[in-house]
Amino acid sequence: MLFALLNGRVLGVSGIVYGLLDRDPHESGWRPAFWGGLMSGGLLLLLVYPQAFGVSPSRSLMATAAAGLLVGFGSRLGNGCTSGHGVCGVSRLSPRSIAATLTFIATGMLTVLSINTWFGGSV
Repeated sequence: MLFALLNGRVLGVSGIVYGLLDRDPHESGWRPAFWGGLMSGGLLLLLVYPQAFGVSPSRSLMATAAAGLLVGFGSRLGNGCTSGHGVCGVSRLSPRSIAATLTFIATGMLTVLSINTWFGGSV
């Protein structure tokens, strides 16, 4: 909320990370700091509460990497991710964000159903 009030735009992680590749001098300071804060927070949680990371993935490394690339591509294609559309946009009652969030949810449900039905739950 503070980010939107102070900067006039929503706090979407995919847009912030994508902006790290942009060389706009007005954007160069806060984006790496934000990304560093996300990473530091995860590392701090690992040190303080390592049980939070005790779940091992049930998919192969290749499937996980492919899924990550597809999520990144979809976030760019949809002009935002779940944090931008689902959290910030829906809370502002943005019709575009509500439609995007419903699409995210429906696509995720269909993907899980497809993988479980056609591939026996393992890829």
